[in-house]
Amino acid sequence: MPRRLILSVLAAFLLLTTVARAEMPVFYSSGGAAIGGYDTVAYFTSGKAVRGKPGLAVMWKGAVWLFASARNREIFERNPRAYAPQYGGYCAYAMSRGMASGTNPEAWKIVDGKLYLIHNRNYMKVWLRDIPQYIALSDEIWPGPLGH
Repeated sequence: MPRRLILSVLAAFLLLTTVARAEMPVFYSSGGAAIGGYDTVAYFTSGKAVRGKPGLAVMWKGAVWLFASARNREIFERNPRAYAPQYGGYCAYAMSRGMASGTNPEAWKIVDGKLYLIHNRNYMKVWLRDIPQYIALSDEIWPGPLGH
């Protein structure tokens, strides 16, 4: 094998390995904000979808995150991975089917301490029928660090 070809293959391998290890910077954002402007911490602390306020924003992973209170913003800043939705905020059901789809902030569920968002309430009904299977399928597909 010519030396040039070997070096090209090696360079491509190193590039792909580096890219695969890099963190995914993309989170689905609607209207300019992650989760359509809803407070991701509130899902955990209030048990409901709560709109965030533009004055209480944080930039993280290429998206603007809004919060309903300064306390929630502080909680997120201490450990954003604990509160960020799985699969970059894309629909957990669609991801299990190999597709990336937007979500409805009102269609959500916390499972094993992780936030999952769904495209709409109809897909939510389907996803709820076999949550472990859909999560397992999505985890295999999603390349980001939050998917595992």
